[in-house]
Amino acid sequence: MSTHIILANYTDQGIRNIKQSPSRLDLAKDMIRQLGGNVKDFYLTMGAYDLVMVVDIPSDEIGAQMLLALGSLGNIRTTTVRAFTETQFREIVQALP
Repeated sequence: MSTHIILANYTDQGIRNIKQSPSRLDLAKDMIRQLGGNVKDFYLTMGAYDLVMVVDIPSDEIGAQMLLALGSLGNIRTTTVRAFTETQFREIVQALP
């Protein structure tokens, strides 16, 4: 599993239908679980992004499927970054030549 941080902004459609957002979140979490992933954290945020999710996914291909499926619903636009734990960071730096 690899950890990814999903930064999302509501589209015009998503904000117009904001009251359905909690049920859309539940559907997204179910979809991620069905693809073998896990939602570690979810946040409503203020600033450059409206939402932040921290997810574990089994592969980049499944991550791409997940993001395409979420985006195709038309309620959010996402930017996703790969995240490494502190332990992984230390291992990566230790392995440098």
